[in-house]
Amino acid sequence: MSCPKIRKSLITILLAFLSCAAYVTTFAQQNDAPPKPSDDAKAEAVINHAVEVLGGGNYLNVKTAVGRGFFTAFKDGASQLPARFVDYIAYPDHERTEFTSMGIRVIQTNAGETGWLFDGATKTLSDMKAPQIADFKRSMRTSVENLLHGWWRKDGARLSYVGRREAGVGKRNETIKLIYTDGFSIEYEFGAKDGLPAKVIYKRTRNKAESDETEEITEEDRLGKPITVQGITAPWVVDHYINGVQSSRISYESLVYNQPLPDSLFAKPANIKALKQ
Repeated sequence: MSCPKIRKSLITILLAFLSCAAYVTTFAQQNDAPPKPSDDAKAEAVINHAVEVLGGGNYLNVKTAVGRGFFTAFKDGASQLPARFVDYIAYPDHERTEFTSMGIRVIQTNAGETGWLFDGATKTLSDMKAPQIADFKRSMRTSVENLLHGWWRKDGARLSYVGRREAGVGKRNETIKLIYTDGFSIEYEFGAKDGLPAKVIYKRTRNKAESDETEEITEEDRLGKPITVQGITAPWVVDHYINGVQSSRISYESLVYNQPLPDSLFAKPANIKALKQ
């Protein structure tokens, strides 16, 4: 005589046993498999690769840089008359840039929270206003140097991996994002194959021309022509775009690293006569 209740119970127990065995096997396989890297780890790997490509210890040990070349503004996408420049940088937050065009000299200098301007056209020497200092601090925030040297860490910014993007025929860029505690964020693109910095993209607000209204714009630096000097590789052409339209180009003729720069170079002179001619 059959016992259907007993047979049903045995089947239930057997199914439960098989289900438990499958769970144990799956759990064991998951624990044996290597853990997938987090987005933070992927982003750090992109940074580490870029540092090595740009010179490793040589790159990280740069304290000063002196660049010479031409700055060209663009209007409605058309290039204007280029100005010769000399740019003195003492990392992480001192910079003095001298422009010369048609015999007129302009100097803009920043030192941390302060800055000053010399306008050769009007023969005036003045302190930078708050919006100008804010522009400089934003440029420091968005720089590739800030990202790769890790200066952003002291400000509590957060790093994440965005993914790969198309960057031309047969080329892709690894994209990472840096987000500050105030919500400001920057995306950096690096060549997936060569590891070189390729783009810097961020959004900001600005006042509309002849209006009290503000608008959000997208700014982008496209980095090109990498050249190695003193064991350090850097882009020698930087094209800046606003909402997809080119607004300027920086083209270097020379770069010298770790040249001693006196503090007096960044200090505001007592008067115009004190400026070195």
